[in-house]
Amino acid sequence: MIPQIAVIIPIFETEVVRMSDTLDSLYRQQSLIYKYILYFLTVACIVFFFPRGGQFKYEFQKGKPWQYDNLYAPFDFSIQKSEEEISAERTAIEEAHLDYYQYNSNVTADALETYDAVFDNVFSSGPESQGLRTRGKAILKDYLDSGILSRVDGDLTGDMVYLVRDNEARRVTAEQLLQLNEINEALRDDLDRLRLTSYYPQFQQLFFSVIRPNVTRDSLLSQRALQDELAKISLTRGTIDEGKLIIARGEVVETENLSALNSLKAEFESTVWTDRNYLYIVIGYTVLVALVILMLFLFLKHNRPEIFRNNVKVAFIVFNVLLMVVLTTMVVNFNDAYVFIVPLCILPLILKTFFDSRLALFVHMLTVVILGFVVPNSFEFIFLQIVAGIVAVLSVAQLYKRANLFISVGQITFIYMLGYLAFNLIREGSFDNVQWFTLGFFLLNGMITLFTQPLIYIYENMFGLTSDISLLELSDTNSQILKELANKAPGTFHHSLQVANLAEAAANQIGADAMLVRVGALYHDIGKMRNPTFFSENQTTNVNPHNEIGPLESARIIIKHVIDGIEIAQKNNLPDRIIDFIRVHHGTTYVYYFFKKMQESKEDFDASEFQYPGPTPFSRETAIVMMADAVEAASKSLKNPTYTMIDEFVERIVGGQMDARQFRNADITFREIEMVKKVLKSKLTNIYHLRVEYPE
Repeated sequence: MIPQIAVIIPIFETEVVRMSDTLDSLYRQQSLIYKYILYFLTVACIVFFFPRGGQFKYEFQKGKPWQYDNLYAPFDFSIQKSEEEISAERTAIEEAHLDYYQYNSNVTADALETYDAVFDNVFSSGPESQGLRTRGKAILKDYLDSGILSRVDGDLTGDMVYLVRDNEARRVTAEQLLQLNEINEALRDDLDRLRLTSYYPQFQQLFFSVIRPNVTRDSLLSQRALQDELAKISLTRGTIDEGKLIIARGEVVETENLSALNSLKAEFESTVWTDRNYLYIVIGYTVLVALVILMLFLFLKHNRPEIFRNNVKVAFIVFNVLLMVVLTTMVVNFNDAYVFIVPLCILPLILKTFFDSRLALFVHMLTVVILGFVVPNSFEFIFLQIVAGIVAVLSVAQLYKRANLFISVGQITFIYMLGYLAFNLIREGSFDNVQWFTLGFFLLNGMITLFTQPLIYIYENMFGLTSDISLLELSDTNSQILKELANKAPGTFHHSLQVANLAEAAANQIGADAMLVRVGALYHDIGKMRNPTFFSENQTTNVNPHNEIGPLESARIIIKHVIDGIEIAQKNNLPDRIIDFIRVHHGTTYVYYFFKKMQESKEDFDASEFQYPGPTPFSRETAIVMMADAVEAASKSLKNPTYTMIDEFVERIVGGQMDARQFRNADITFREIEMVKKVLKSKLTNIYHLRVEYPE
């Protein structure tokens, strides 16, 4: 039994080791797995929101020549009328439409019956009364037979109307129908004609006692008749038989063949999306979208590896691309006339704020290419959006300045309008058919683009990113951390200000992010607040606490200010980009003073205990702060410095860092390092008020 157990235990241990190795491998590959999942989800979401229809294989525009071979009708199809033609027909029908009026025979009968009863009350009996009764009744019957309108229905539209009487509608002129306010004049004329003018007051009293409107407008029937007429409008005009030439190669696309091409395109896109073709079209869309998104990931991997390694930043970029695609697709599905309201230029503005211009423009162009599958007049759309995106990237230098955003949005809006008018001139040859309300869409687009700044704040909180706006806020020396640093370690605070000034000048010289460099320099030494008196710049007396402890303990306290700084920064929610400066500003250099002191003691020791944990700088900005920090700190030891002394001093400090390979991971060139050294020498010369030493 024991030998069997002895065999099983090694096997079990081997399996445990294999499983552990597998888990370690998965852990190391989790970033790559995350990107694969993100990639496939992005492609799937974009294809899901694409319109349910195939794409016409020809691109054409009014006023431009047909660039393909002769096009023959692939099948029979009808020529669709344009929106303008249909609208004109609707207007014509509405203008020619006749309203329906109902004739009420009961009102007529009641009025004639009431007439006889009221007549005796108005006219006294006599030899002429019977004749007056007969003539008056004939006039009344004539009025009632013609039709009497109330004041409400008195405003007739048009010269003719339909009068429905005994379930039969007949056309009558509007003049045949009397209105209540016209009866006085008609009665006077009729009595004059019969030479009965002297009886006008009595007949007026009589008529207005018995007359009631017997014709009313039938709104329901009128509306129903109008809708029936509008429903008869044909959406097509003529057909094109299979095999008929639609347009020849080189022929200019004009009104007639444009209608035929648009009709063929609409017919093709509406019939190609069938159950049989559905899968093939989805595959086609998926392949194209997958290629575009693949280009994005490859660009990040090869040109922005530091971003590619950061899953949050990759997700942020993909999220913004997906947001713009979904938003544009929804607008197109609602009404493609509103497509230019979508503020696509927010995308490059946002990405430039958090990353750089090249990445912002590249992502914007890829997004516009994807949207080319969705929007109408894709060439015009892609051209305008790419040009506007270039303007957005080039026009905003410092987005944290509010005026810059307004200026940039104004330039973007102007480019949109100018480009749109230019395309309209190409299509129409004049400004006569310009849809001026589209210019209003561009203005609305610009107003929405101003939402960039609050959106930056939202993204900072959602993704933990840092923008120039946040850096500007952090650069305020009245911030809580810097005020605490100034109170607890005033010498360190002054040193940080000097380093910030030196580093910012150097960053401007080589084109690095000067704002990031300044803020990173201001916070790089906040860890010294924990033990301020152990750092020489904060010692105001001759008492040096290092004299009471050994070199190794002193080195540990000095090195610990990096760890303390990271802890303080994280506790105060400083951005990771700033914490990076705290982490790497000493790289993997040695605490040289105590290292040499330990060597002089002749004791055995581990050299790594005097070495900062690193890592080394990994960007131009962190490398600049490292150089400026070392030069500024060491410059305090110079006695009666001269120009030559400063020149040799800076060369020695920076040269030592280069020999220690502190800049091997930073994307800074030898030429840029030379430029940084030149700036540092110049600034130190100004600080010490030196002049160049002239030869005797």
